[in-house]
Amino acid sequence: MDYAKLLDEVVVISKSAGQAILDVYQDDNFGVRVKSDDSPLTEADLASHNVIESALKKLTPEIPVLSEESTDISFAERQKWERFWLVDPLDGTKEFIARNDDFTTNIALVENGRSVLSVIYVPVFDVFYMAAKGLGAYKIEQGEKQRIQVRTVPLVNDEKHYTIVASRRHGLDKVEALCQKLPHYDLSSRGSSLKMCMVAEGLADCYPRLAPTSEWDTAAAHCIVEEAGGQLVRTDFEELRYNTKESLLNPHFLVLGDGNEDWRSLLSL
Repeated sequence: MDYAKLLDEVVVISKSAGQAILDVYQDDNFGVRVKSDDSPLTEADLASHNVIESALKKLTPEIPVLSEESTDISFAERQKWERFWLVDPLDGTKEFIARNDDFTTNIALVENGRSVLSVIYVPVFDVFYMAAKGLGAYKIEQGEKQRIQVRTVPLVNDEKHYTIVASRRHGLDKVEALCQKLPHYDLSSRGSSLKMCMVAEGLADCYPRLAPTSEWDTAAAHCIVEEAGGQLVRTDFEELRYNTKESLLNPHFLVLGDGNEDWRSLLSL
């Protein structure tokens, strides 16, 4: 499979889905409803889903698509898939409703439980994050494409000073309690998969996620983080895998930049 060519195609699809989201974002009525798990759903979620699903099925008709808005596919069927698209049409729906611009479209190609190609698009800012196995991770901003990578944790008075990013809506108290074990840190919050992208491009050193997420929340960023030189691991430091169980919920996890020994120590305290 030509990952480079496929990435270019998925960027175009993400752009179209982002425009569908912005068309709703500019309206006064988002058509908000509540799903069975009490999470919100808007017309933008559905519009983006329809664009992405249709385009992916046309691009790669042989590869099934699993989207947050089409999760009625049984595990008995899913476990037969060696390769599939894993999609979050609108990651950060609550941020979308709050009109704070921190929302994305997430598209990942999963092969044998691992994310191997992905594009994250930030519609409001027209920014792309993208990666594929063996090709590196990149950011496209204002039409310019540049390679991104995690950073080495900076030192302050010969001690590491961590920049931690967390969800503004989920598990922040647990993250703050964990961070207080560090000698020096700054803590900020962002919405959607942008937290993981911040680690990938060296703007943050760690994103601890100590609250529920689903597999479509992490798959796209997972490939980007790894190709940027970082890690996305469970809190026991085992690899996070996809479509290996009936539930599509993730365990708690860490997104790490350069090194992880400090976090092993912290989590064992």
